[in-house]
Amino acid sequence: MKGNGAEDSSPKPPPLEWKFSQVFGERAEGEEVQEVDIISAIEFDKSGDHLATGDRGGRVVLFERTDIRDHGSRKDLEKEDYPITRHPEFRYKTEFQSHEPEFDYLKSLEIEEKINKIKWCQTANGAVFLLSTNDKTIKYWKVHEKKVKKISEMNMDASDSIASSSMTSPQRNLPNGGCSEGPYNRSSNDLSLPPGGFPSLRLPVVTSQETSLIARCRRIYAHAHDYHINSISNNSDGETFISADDLRINLWNLEISNQSFNIVDVKPANMEDLTEVITSAEFHPTHCNMLAYSSSKGSIRLLDLRQSALCDKHFKMFEEREAPGSRSFFTEIIASISDIRFAKDGRHILSRDYMTLKLWDINMESGPVATFQVHEHLRPMLCDLYENDSIFDKFDCCLSGDGLRVATGSYSNIFRVFGCTPGSNEATTLEASKNPTRRQVQTTPKPARSLSTLARVVKRGAESPGIDANGNSCDFTTKLLHLAWHPTENSIACAAMNSLYMYYS
Repeated sequence: MKGNGAEDSSPKPPPLEWKFSQVFGERAEGEEVQEVDIISAIEFDKSGDHLATGDRGGRVVLFERTDIRDHGSRKDLEKEDYPITRHPEFRYKTEFQSHEPEFDYLKSLEIEEKINKIKWCQTANGAVFLLSTNDKTIKYWKVHEKKVKKISEMNMDASDSIASSSMTSPQRNLPNGGCSEGPYNRSSNDLSLPPGGFPSLRLPVVTSQETSLIARCRRIYAHAHDYHINSISNNSDGETFISADDLRINLWNLEISNQSFNIVDVKPANMEDLTEVITSAEFHPTHCNMLAYSSSKGSIRLLDLRQSALCDKHFKMFEEREAPGSRSFFTEIIASISDIRFAKDGRHILSRDYMTLKLWDINMESGPVATFQVHEHLRPMLCDLYENDSIFDKFDCCLSGDGLRVATGSYSNIFRVFGCTPGSNEATTLEASKNPTRRQVQTTPKPARSLSTLARVVKRGAESPGIDANGNSCDFTTKLLHLAWHPTENSIACAAMNSLYMYYS
């Protein structure tokens, strides 16, 4: 993905061979899936040691990596030339109820508990922090280990010496209702303890032998969006984040929950003049003043927060020009971008519309540097997809940590992995199952055209019309909408209904 011509002649990385790693929540054949159990969000943290999923029932489930715990961190192992042969393995850590169903009485509107997005925040003192949001409310969670305190020694003696002495000796009353356990000495007002004290009197000892994970809601950011929240994104400064709905983007400080700043507002004075809505937004990974948002018209706008308080003007806009004579009723619908992601280097942006993945260079506004056909065989079926509302499905996309590959989901529980280096022919089809390659068909895609760096456009992954990669018709009821790529390794986590599948290469 670098922008120099010498890279075209460099050796291209071979296609990855993907293998099944783990599955959580696997359902038996014929088992009915409850609506509340369907996974609606997936996110790795920056280290890749934690993974979070959210579901339609408002729950957040956390997983932690286990394969490096016994040997130290991966960086330490690499410094010692320790052979790292194991693939990433995760285990269930904890879960908590993030959101509950609500009802907006002013608007007579039900607010469902479904988790739309999860974002990890900076860790501190062994605790992990994350943001989760449903359609209206964002919550800031702290998850940490808490020691369970138990009293191991009580103030009791088997001889019951104090109890026996109190029965045989008269007691004397002390001020404020107190009572002396010793014999009453009428000739003395001395209340001191006997020499050496009472041997049977011991202070209780508190011990902490067990730990439990506690999830505590630190902040609730509410009442700032009139429309459904589709995105949240942390800033690289570690202090602020943005939330986006259909018409507005708000800027928050993590420590202030009752105030936000509206930085983007595309709502027209007359709603009849509305032509496009915001579909996704994300901060630049290293420049805290830059963010990008996508629209339903297929454009991506790059903003600079230093230009003005209200960023109603972009300083860069990325949009692919429409081919003459290609416009149809479905053109605008399938052009709508459902997700955008910055590459780790901040130089490229990956976008997903209904039919394709597009890779953009932020220094080149004329068009994408690469276009990947995800399920081109569905193009003749757009009318049917419109009738059953599948054409409005919103698929996630992700990039590998090294920026060499991209991935996204499709129907029939399959996902596609593409190589995005110049001249790469990698276009892999995998199924979310224990045998991910059973739908794989060995095809020889046409090699990418080798053009100049600023005009290179790659189109790969097209299949035969009307059939999927295995010659079968698509199952529109099983769709793989959500997936995430491990930040440092070639490992992908994806959601198939209520099951979380993990693969490695």
